[in-house]
Amino acid sequence: MTGRHTVTHPRIPPRRGGGGGTWWSKAWGRAVEESAFAVAELRRGRALARAGEVGAIAVDSGSAVAAVSDRDDAWTVTISVPVLDERDRATFVELVGAESGRIAAMLAGQLPYALLEACEEAGIELLPYGGELGSTCTCDSWLDPCPHALAVLTQVGWLLQADPFVLLQLRGLSREAVLAGLHALAGRGGADDLAVAEDAALRAARILTALEADPEADVGRWW
Repeated sequence: MTGRHTVTHPRIPPRRGGGGGTWWSKAWGRAVEESAFAVAELRRGRALARAGEVGAIAVDSGSAVAAVSDRDDAWTVTISVPVLDERDRATFVELVGAESGRIAAMLAGQLPYALLEACEEAGIELLPYGGELGSTCTCDSWLDPCPHALAVLTQVGWLLQADPFVLLQLRGLSREAVLAGLHALAGRGGADDLAVAEDAALRAARILTALEADPEADVGRWW
């Protein structure tokens, strides 16, 4: 089972701050802080991110690429994150299918903490630490990560705050790969709970579509 499927996220416009954040985006933020060479570079990277200087971010299995504007120049940044091996990817899908609410929660933009705990018990580390965040940049800085890379890493944190599948994509599991894995488990008679999970996922997808069309829509009837 592979998770290679590039997803390009549009440029994020300037913003005053990163917002309160979710527990998983805060964990990503701590890893970014750990990876920074010094506070000055971290602040510069965050300032570039908040100023909207990062272009569209292409997220793939184990990497994310974006252009960063800095004064009169533009640089290309590639960040890298270790992907889960095949056994861990398969185990993760099984853990998602083990409880009916997990895939529905993820499709609704949530990452259940109980799922993270189950992953840790199985020896799977979803959230990276600072030393796992690699980067390259076309600028002439000797720092790794440089402020441009820190800007991209900061905005990646904003992306996964809204969609935990961004984190999974970086770890080698695209949304399509997770759903395909769940369907494969169902095809092997992977438990009644999985059928319930898939039904919940479909309801969650309908809710998301309805809320995009009308934020005030009454979606309670789908549950």
